Amino acid sequence: MPPPEDDLRTKCREHLAAIHDRVAEACRRAGRAVDGLTVIAVTKYVDADIARALVDVGCRDLAESRPQLLWEKAAALAAAAPRWHLVGHLQRNKVRRTLPLVSLVHTLDSPRLLEAIETEAALAGLTSDVLVEVNLTPDPARSGAVEADVPRLVAAAAASPHVRLRGLMGMASHPDTAAADARRDFARLRELRDLLAGDLPPGTLGELSMGMSGDFEEAILEGATMIRIGSALVEGLAER
Repeated sequence: MPPPEDDLRTKCREHLAAIHDRVAEACRRAGRAVDGLTVIAVTKYVDADIARALVDVGCRDLAESRPQLLWEKAAALAAAAPRWHLVGHLQRNKVRRTLPLVSLVHTLDSPRLLEAIETEAALAGLTSDVLVEVNLTPDPARSGAVEADVPRLVAAAAASPHVRLRGLMGMASHPDTAAADARRDFARLRELRDLLAGDLPPGTLGELSMGMSGDFEEAILEGATMIRIGSALVEGLAER
């Protein structure tokens, strides 16, 4: 069971403040402004009450990995009106129900998914914001488009009338990789973004969603504009 409501908010406030302190220090080391970075709370490990408490203490951006859980929490937190992000795989048969609920899909990884998003966004009268997810590992089974396919996918997304391409998303090659290795992965993503941005209108690839609980400082040092924080933010709160 979660702690009493006031205690829960206090714990959430403390956890969020600790993350913001680490973000501020990483931004100081990188010589960049804190206000250029968005902290996204990944709520897949906690229930709707804890997610609502995070919003109450100032975390306006929440994320889920599974569309079904996002649907449930979006309904439960409708009055709080957080900005929802989908950071896990989006199956094409779940696109229609998901698009109206999310401010950003981080995981566009194929032309077929792009086609489904474009079709459903057009039918709903929406313009859907997306990031192209890049697989930074040599394993083609990992999520994300392989680097060789990214330029074509980026160009197709940029040309889709009901899709607004916002940037790239990626994860370090290994969850427990050394900081230096994670930083090299994030640098590759930034360099790929910079290369592709030269062929697109200014600002099209402005966002870099990279860095999670174990490596977000390294991501900030390499130019992340969005970090996705789960366990480091909700540790010690009630689990699902």
